[in-house]
Amino acid sequence: MNQPVGVRRGAGVQRPFAARVRRLLSAVVGDRLAGAVTVGLGFAIRHWILTGLVLVVAVLVWVPPTRVAAVVLVVAGGAGFGTWRVRWPSSFACVVVWRVRGMWRASRVYRARWRLAMLAGGLSVQDHRVRHEPRLVWVRSTDCVDRMRVRMLPGQTVGRWSQAAAGLAQTFGVRECRVRAVPGRPHHLVLWMLVRDPLAQEVAPFTAEHPVDLTALPVALGEDGTAFRLRLLGSHLLVVGATGSGKGSVIWSVLAALGPLIGSGFVQVVALDPKGGVELALGSRLFSRFVYGSGSGFEAQCADALEDQVVVVRRRQALLHGVGRVHTPSAAEPLIVVVVDELASLTAQVTDREVGRRIAAALALLLSQGRAVGVTVIGSVQHLNKDVVDLRDLFGTRIGLRLNHAAQVALVFGPGARELGARADEIPENLPGVGYVSIEGVREPVRVRFTHLTDTHLTALADRYAPDDGRAEWCR
Repeated sequence: MNQPVGVRRGAGVQRPFAARVRRLLSAVVGDRLAGAVTVGLGFAIRHWILTGLVLVVAVLVWVPPTRVAAVVLVVAGGAGFGTWRVRWPSSFACVVVWRVRGMWRASRVYRARWRLAMLAGGLSVQDHRVRHEPRLVWVRSTDCVDRMRVRMLPGQTVGRWSQAAAGLAQTFGVRECRVRAVPGRPHHLVLWMLVRDPLAQEVAPFTAEHPVDLTALPVALGEDGTAFRLRLLGSHLLVVGATGSGKGSVIWSVLAALGPLIGSGFVQVVALDPKGGVELALGSRLFSRFVYGSGSGFEAQCADALEDQVVVVRRRQALLHGVGRVHTPSAAEPLIVVVVDELASLTAQVTDREVGRRIAAALALLLSQGRAVGVTVIGSVQHLNKDVVDLRDLFGTRIGLRLNHAAQVALVFGPGARELGARADEIPENLPGVGYVSIEGVREPVRVRFTHLTDTHLTALADRYAPDDGRAEWCR
């Protein structure tokens, strides 16, 4: 009786079933080995600094003639790294510590949980038996935030990722996740994974820079633990916040950064303070014109001051006609910064209707035509009334500090800003100076904390940078 094929046990008899199993096993093992080699090579290429160090150490240790040199090199390298860390800690942290931390977190946190995060967030796509998922390009770390560059799948948008941000933060075990578009790269985005909040502590004033860059003034600390730089040249600034939210910190942070240029005459400040001079009086020596007080006399003085700046705008427009489109500040033609501490007091709360009309007309012209000729307006307000909302879009930079309710976020930044992360209504009362900055041309608001200047700081600032020919106009 014949035995079935594959069951016979005679010597030298080949079993087709066993041979097929061996071939399948060899194919699986070969695929796994090829995949492991590919992953290993990719890791070595991405972390080329670590790979190079490992290769150098291996050569120095295992080649007998160079073992002594290896010991010397290790000792010298350790001493060099130790000196670097002690003498230049910021540079060492940026070049070494943060880079190593980024490699570690990329491998052990983000790539290890990437597939699960994409599946849980609905960001991967199943096509028959093949699952497509966004590609994690690279990870860069600082002391406070991990930045992840991601290539999205076709059809995905930044808004779709913003909806999944809270789930991504929970999956990766971080405080919050911010989603940022990459200019010029519509298929890419950057995820900011906030590991630690550097804005929980008060921010000390920055040291004045020389020379001062009017397009990048250091005025605040960003969520990534680095200085946030604000563009003032060619832009107007609107600051909105509830009582005690730190509007004065924003104004004084900007003026402190401008200090060297105020002292040299390249910047002149015209300050209008409807609150009796309480906020701005300590630095009044920095101003070329300071109007404070209340009542009809004060309002008329404000109208005069604003109309005088309109005259400057008209004169500079005539000078630039046929010559250029942007004014360059100089000692002869300085950048003029008009600071209005409470903008609503000069729009809806003016008692004299004719004076109110003059103020509204002057403000509208300064905001619409002033920035190109070197006249910049910084306005702060507690509550956005209709007049301020009408002027809102003329401010290239808008800052929302702590707000009373979510509807005000849209009034400050425009529709959809809260969905992009500008949750100014959730800022605690014990964090004055914390707010969100919306910059013209940038889609996502940025969370920062402005520096805190005490009365001592303001007095020292005025002593150091007050111009010799400074004079104030007083109105009580």
